Amino acid sequence: MSSTPFVFKKFTVNQDQCAMKIGTDSVLLGAWASLKKNPFSILDIGAGTGVISLMLAQRSNAELIDAIEIDDNAYEQCVENFEASPWGDRLFCYHASLEAFTEEIEDKYDLIISNPPFYSEDYKTENKPRDLARFTDAMPFAHLIESVSKLLSEQGTFSVIIPFKEELKFIDLASKANLFPNNILHVKGNPTSEIKRSLIEFSFRESDNPPDCIKTEVLIIETQRHQYTQDYIRLTQDFYLKM
Repeated sequence: MSSTPFVFKKFTVNQDQCAMKIGTDSVLLGAWASLKKNPFSILDIGAGTGVISLMLAQRSNAELIDAIEIDDNAYEQCVENFEASPWGDRLFCYHASLEAFTEEIEDKYDLIISNPPFYSEDYKTENKPRDLARFTDAMPFAHLIESVSKLLSEQGTFSVIIPFKEELKFIDLASKANLFPNNILHVKGNPTSEIKRSLIEFSFRESDNPPDCIKTEVLIIETQRHQYTQDYIRLTQDFYLKM
């Protein structure tokens, strides 16, 4: 993966110190997360390079955008990227574990967003920072959901991207914390591929629709290699240089 800076239309993200480089997942989540409620405060859990926070700073008028990052190098890079952006006065990164942050912070957030580690398979590499960034044992889903339930404001929303195969398990775990899905986006690489990712928006308000009738849409990224669909272009065109 490239260590060169990732240049977006309105900001640049350095990523040479981060185990996890910028990928489609982060950009999808940063572009998709709903801002209809005009959140005053936003929290990005597991910020990495800070790209999702930066996207939300571009998209929103939120006055407070906090991020949490536990890895030393990623934290330093996130701070660097925040300070170099046009929205440095609204962005702040905490160098802390989610557990410690949740215990110390009394504030509630109107929007919480996370692209969590989710490679739960037993396979590990020799690159410990990369493993930490990618495996669920660094931040188990149950731990993430429990923390979100404590940090989210009563009328707030929580948006997350996870593997499609984990969707039902994640929704079940969330329901135990009184968090319920309101919108779901299924992502496919191309028209014939299987669903790869689920983007889910939760809130403490249970949908009026039964679980199998929750608003669910499908996004196809490409019709063929490097031929992007109009839906994908519409979603990401405010960010990618070539869209």
